[in-house]
Amino acid sequence: MPQIAQLAETWSSQIFWLLVFFGITFFVIGRGMVPKVMDTVAQRDGQIAADLAAAKAARDAADEQEEAWRVRENENRAAAQAIVAKAKDDGAAKSEAKLKAAQTRLDKKLAEAEARIEEARTAALTEVEAVATEAAQDIVARLAGFTVTRPTASKAVKEAMAHG
Repeated sequence: MPQIAQLAETWSSQIFWLLVFFGITFFVIGRGMVPKVMDTVAQRDGQIAADLAAAKAARDAADEQEEAWRVRENENRAAAQAIVAKAKDDGAAKSEAKLKAAQTRLDKKLAEAEARIEEARTAALTEVEAVATEAAQDIVARLAGFTVTRPTASKAVKEAMAHG
């Protein structure tokens, strides 16, 4: 076979060109492109690390702001509860004062009404006594046939009313 016979004659030139091709490839890719790619990868890694650090710092700042907001919110809630409690206390005090004033007015009216009732009762008792005295005088005059004086009849009526 002639191809195999040529192999011995052409192998050295093929190996030479193979070494030249691989040498050029090594220097173009290995020395030219790979360092640029590695630099790009390193830059990307650095950028990613910086972005992660910035994100962590931003998250920490947001957590701090959230905590500060929660503290302010709790303080505001406590202040609002204090205002509500004060308003309730003020309302209760005003209601109590109004109730006390109303009770005082009612007590005064009740005392006045009791005084009027007592006066009316006293007047009625006096009138009943007077009527009873006259009735006793008339009854004694008709039944017994003698006249009883007004003071004697009044005394007898008062004694009867005191026992009755």
